[in-house]
Amino acid sequence: MRTGRALRAAALAAALGLVVLAPAPPGAPATAPAAASAPSAPPEGADPVDFAIVVDQSDSLSDEDLAREVEAASLLAQGEISERSRATVIGFGSSEKPGQSPVREVCPLTVADAAGRQRLSDCVQQLGRRDQARVGPGTDFPAAVRQAVTRLTERDQPATPKVVFLLTDGRLDVEDSPEYGTDRESRKANGVKRLADELARARRENVQIWPLGFGTGIDRATLTAMAEGGYRGGCADRPSATPRMRVVADSTGIDKAFQETFAAARCAGITPGDSKRPPADLYVTIPPIATDGSITVSKHDPEVTVTYYDPRGRKVPTSGTFDGSGFELSGRDGPVEALRVSDPLPGRWRARVEAPEGHRGREVAVRAIWQGRLRSSVVLDPASPRPGERAVVEVRMQTRRGVYITDPALLTGIKVTGQLAGDGFDPVGFTLADDGRAPDRTASDVRFTGTVTVPAGATGALRLTTRMEAPGVTSDLRPLNARTGERAPAVVAGLTVDRTTVHPGDTVRGTLSVTNNDSAPHTLRLTLSDQAPGTELRVDPAAVTVPPGSRRETPFTLTVGAGTALGEIGGKITAVDAGAPDRPLTEAFLVVRVEERPGWPERWWPALAAGAAAVLLLGAFAALRLRAVRARLDLTGVELELLRDGHVLDRLTVRHGQSVRGRFPFTVEQGLGTAPTLQRGRPGAHGAHELIATRGGELRLRPHGGPELPVRDGAAAGLDDGLDVAVHDRRSAGRAPGGRADGGRTDGGGLRGDRGTDPYGTDPYGTGDHRTDPYGSGDHGAGDHRAGGRYRPNGGGAPRGSWRDRLRLGRTAPPPRRPADDEPGGWSRDDRDHRDDRSRHGRRDGGTNGPGGPRGTGGEGGTDGGHDDRRTGAGSWDPNF
Repeated sequence: MRTGRALRAAALAAALGLVVLAPAPPGAPATAPAAASAPSAPPEGADPVDFAIVVDQSDSLSDEDLAREVEAASLLAQGEISERSRATVIGFGSSEKPGQSPVREVCPLTVADAAGRQRLSDCVQQLGRRDQARVGPGTDFPAAVRQAVTRLTERDQPATPKVVFLLTDGRLDVEDSPEYGTDRESRKANGVKRLADELARARRENVQIWPLGFGTGIDRATLTAMAEGGYRGGCADRPSATPRMRVVADSTGIDKAFQETFAAARCAGITPGDSKRPPADLYVTIPPIATDGSITVSKHDPEVTVTYYDPRGRKVPTSGTFDGSGFELSGRDGPVEALRVSDPLPGRWRARVEAPEGHRGREVAVRAIWQGRLRSSVVLDPASPRPGERAVVEVRMQTRRGVYITDPALLTGIKVTGQLAGDGFDPVGFTLADDGRAPDRTASDVRFTGTVTVPAGATGALRLTTRMEAPGVTSDLRPLNARTGERAPAVVAGLTVDRTTVHPGDTVRGTLSVTNNDSAPHTLRLTLSDQAPGTELRVDPAAVTVPPGSRRETPFTLTVGAGTALGEIGGKITAVDAGAPDRPLTEAFLVVRVEERPGWPERWWPALAAGAAAVLLLGAFAALRLRAVRARLDLTGVELELLRDGHVLDRLTVRHGQSVRGRFPFTVEQGLGTAPTLQRGRPGAHGAHELIATRGGELRLRPHGGPELPVRDGAAAGLDDGLDVAVHDRRSAGRAPGGRADGGRTDGGGLRGDRGTDPYGTDPYGTGDHRTDPYGSGDHGAGDHRAGGRYRPNGGGAPRGSWRDRLRLGRTAPPPRRPADDEPGGWSRDDRDHRDDRSRHGRRDGGTNGPGGPRGTGGEGGTDGGHDDRRTGAGSWDPNF
């Protein structure tokens, strides 16, 4: 049934061919030249090729070798990527007795479309069955080459390449073929001569021969002679496309080698894939540059089934179209099947292979054979060059999907050439490069640039074609038609367009510069062409009118539509004179890339980052400034000295936390018969003086009832009653590691028993234990402030201290508590009561120092013990009493 339909289709095609090839009747109009004068656009798809698969069937081949030959032949027949190609399959041996023929044509020349490839898949299997009655056991190379060349040249199609792929395991063997002579020696010599004749014919008929040998009995010289004796022009001007022989060790490698040879002759690329036993997933990659390809699967066993998935993981059909790609499957019931794909999605394709039990013993291999037929987008500058003028030609390449090629790695080894033909001169060839040297602007940007000088004899029409050659790549040879310009052009125009990256909805700026040398106004129109699919682009203004004899530069904008696909827009913009729209004045490529519009954080992140940094800097500055102000307002560590007539009567150091907002109040307390002392006061207390720190770091003193005065470090300021106070700023040196200053009184070794120092040279308190009495009393009690000989306070039994102290003499003192129990750094009222009680006991002991010894060692009295005990712990007096 299938064969019958194929035969009817072939018959119909042949009938149509006869109608087309039939000569026109006399008197019929000659329409062919008119068609030739207006060449149509080249057909889509890979360029076709006519090829013959010639397979050795001599007796030197084992059955296993023959089966592998059949699979290799199937790979070539099924893997062809153009549905306009034609293929024939021929087996050969020798003719040694009546009824035998040296060749066996198992598949006639068949168009490799969907039906034809299935026909080839079926008929090629006949090679696996030898017929000794029809084909002899020898190896008749001349007959095999003659049969292949004859079939490939039956129809005169000079533009279609013709290729013979010959597969053999041996050498020329016609010594038993009577047609070559009467004896073995003459047959051998005649066989060599006849092979040379057939190769010469193949060269005349432009038929390439690609021999492939396998095994150890190969005659390499003969295979080389066959490759070099046929037509030497390949599909491209590259060494890899020139016919050559190849030899592999044995038949296990002929499928891969035969397919690689086919790809080289076909100017196609081949990508090897995975090889595994079913069930398995096999992967193979099709590159972005591919526009046509076939995924071939060497199953070896027809029971193996294959399911195909595109790089996005979607199952693809075996026929029809899907997501812009076309699919055709052939060979499903044979040892080799192939899925032909037009406009394939680039990436990793997956072939899922399954097989029933008992059919999983051999590995299944997948490969991809592909070709990139690229469209050339050409710009000629100037668009209408004058005779003798040098013009710049720039070419870009894009696939049929409209994707511009921007990765130079995809075009490794590329060679780009151009040809300028036209009226009045012979064609001129030139080369284009992408090396960054003038006139090429940027190296490796896949924009090829060259120059060509229009011959002085050019009289009108110009036809510019470009051709690119690279492994697996061909160009469409689409011409650019132009005309020579006038000697003095009426209008000269130039275009510049920003090269930029935009978002959907944005605009691209450009400038049209026009010089109108004519006596009449000219209107120029801007047109767009060759944009990528999905591009929404609008030019504004689309027309510009230039008055006569003037020059104008007109800015314009290209608005990118909101629905424009992401990626490079590509294409070009052209300025034409409305009076001669077929003659472009100037053109420019659009180098514009569309990217997704970023969200607000991405758009505003520089401002946000700058604002955050500014806030942090301001915060840090404010914190440092506040810290500096607080440090200047903190009086911790400032020492006050109470003086009379230059003698130090008492010292008081401001402790941590005792100054509030730069203010420290203090009082001078003096009881009957006692030396005056400095005490910390309450804010606003009656009779309190105040030490003040300003924000600028200045120290000021406000005596009670007096004005606020600045004080210098160490200088004395008057209070009242002949008393002075000196202020020593020891804040920088007196701070403890924890940030606190050692506060309290510094007389007599300080509050903690440490030794004080007298800045005036006489230290009545600094020893801490055995201080000299400057008042001459002979009493060495710790804490006396009496001037010797001039002031004699009451003796041992007299009460000491202020009137408030005397009121506490009859009270019972509770146990002492920690300084922090009542106020920061000070003594509590209970502590003072306890201290007064100790003073009373000291006086009852007669006023001498008790067994505890001097102050600071735990002694209980002495002559002035009550006063000394009070001073020993009195870092500050409690004003709340």
